[in-house]
Amino acid sequence: MPVFTVTGDVDPFLHVSLRQGEKIYCESGAMVMMESALELKGKITGGIGSAIMRTFANGESFFQQHIEAVRGNGDCLLSPTLPGAMQVVDVGPRQYMISDGAFVAATSGVELKVRTQSLGNALFAQSGGFFITETQGSGQLAVSGFGSISQLEVEPGKDVTIDNSHVVCWDSSLRYEMSVATSQSGGFLSNLVNSQTSGEGMVLRFSGQGKILVCSRSRQGFLGWVRGTGQ
Repeated sequence: MPVFTVTGDVDPFLHVSLRQGEKIYCESGAMVMMESALELKGKITGGIGSAIMRTFANGESFFQQHIEAVRGNGDCLLSPTLPGAMQVVDVGPRQYMISDGAFVAATSGVELKVRTQSLGNALFAQSGGFFITETQGSGQLAVSGFGSISQLEVEPGKDVTIDNSHVVCWDSSLRYEMSVATSQSGGFLSNLVNSQTSGEGMVLRFSGQGKILVCSRSRQGFLGWVRGTGQ
């Protein structure tokens, strides 16, 4: 199986080692360097329908890059679009839900499937709207987060609330629901307005048992700040 290794302390690379015949796929534009034994192709993974749904689900490009070791063993370097940390997770014993823009690469045994969310989560989600991406199969998955990444463990009776824009991915066995960050003492509309005017947005409340990866910075907040300073 291809070996994923995160290398570098600041804005790291994903270093991938492949043996002849092995292949991976990654987000369009992620490839930085590859050795001559490797071959790069742009493909629609899983058919047109799946590609369209993934594009809506987590902001992926319609086409993905497929890298295969066709002329012997070889290495490549990958990099996410925005600066920040990366982490490799093992898929198989656990499956994961992936937030917008967090996907970097996966070994060929990992599939990205799109499924619908509940109406309540979909209306306010930044992670997929009505659709969200979930892994299937087994292998390795590399995800990125803006800033640094930290791993949280959720246990029964110890629910966790996380700002929606800081969630990278989470164990698909966890239960989650979307809500506003402010007190629930008022009505929904009042809480929603208060949440927005206080500078706090939507949050995800997780329960059950499993792990969550969170990042220290908000992509949406940063992009909003850049647009604001550019005016």
